[in-house]
Amino acid sequence: MTCLAIESTAHTFGVSVVEFRKNKFSILSNVRDMYKTIKGGMIPVQLSEHHMECFDQVIKEALSRANRSLKDINLIAFSQGPGIGHALRIGAAAVRSLSIQNKIKLIGVNHCVAHLEIASIYSAKDPVLLYASGANTQVIAYDGGKYRVFGETLDIGIGNFLDSFGRELGLGFPAGPKIDEMAQKARARNAKYIELPYNVKGMDVSFSGLFTLLKNMIKLGNYDSLEKKEDLCFSVQETVFAMLLEVTERALAHCEKTELVLGGGVACNSRLKEMSQIMCKERDVKCIIPENQYLVDNAAMIGVLGIKMLNAGNITKIKDSRINPYERTDDVKVNWK
Repeated sequence: MTCLAIESTAHTFGVSVVEFRKNKFSILSNVRDMYKTIKGGMIPVQLSEHHMECFDQVIKEALSRANRSLKDINLIAFSQGPGIGHALRIGAAAVRSLSIQNKIKLIGVNHCVAHLEIASIYSAKDPVLLYASGANTQVIAYDGGKYRVFGETLDIGIGNFLDSFGRELGLGFPAGPKIDEMAQKARARNAKYIELPYNVKGMDVSFSGLFTLLKNMIKLGNYDSLEKKEDLCFSVQETVFAMLLEVTERALAHCEKTELVLGGGVACNSRLKEMSQIMCKERDVKCIIPENQYLVDNAAMIGVLGIKMLNAGNITKIKDSRINPYERTDDVKVNWK
């Protein structure tokens, strides 16, 4: 089985060629082209323009790197949702065209669930997923025949929060890697932690109030110097990552799971990885952190889940391939476990 997979939920247009042979997945290529801006965040119209301009070349490059052609492809998988409508539509239009023209089976998958299923190539059996990305912040686990959300953000995703905070500091988009770098510099010189609100509500978290406070703090002009910006980045990371790991640890205890998987672009953050490993060691839990190329939005995870779904008898007809921008993780019917 050879799958051509396409990811287009947000800023990334990704294409991967994934093979499944003798009960083993092989990722032959994983190509990404990412929309970036100096000012502002993701503008939907510009996202669709970016994806339209790059999709043909990214598909060709992925096939070339995998040393495969469309004649070798048995399945086309794509991210059907959730995501930004303008971006999702470009990916969906591309796969419909490829499927019809080449008479290849088509399958639409849930982007959030794919972040969890990619962990299977790292031998994860039954983990809790801390899914930390731009629009999504969820703690997910398989229970009672489906993936259930045991905790999530009550307002904005952790990635959107960090990008908005970074924009106020003048860091551009995406701001996450720059915040990580500045926080590391603050830690290296033992910067003093700045007390910030800690918003955990049961199993859920909230970031909007914290962002409003940070925005006002920055506007007062008290964080104009590079060193003070680094101190603030350090303090913000320590606060919000502690919030995420508190609810994650509760989910591990409640579900009696012994594996934690990180997923989403924010999981590339060096401090979040470190804090997750410390928590898991204290709980005697296995911490599984995929390579960064599989943490961020990528098509390899779409291919892995697409193949699993096809092997379980699922298929997507063209008439059923419309995008689903608001599909939740716990809406997905799981029949491949």
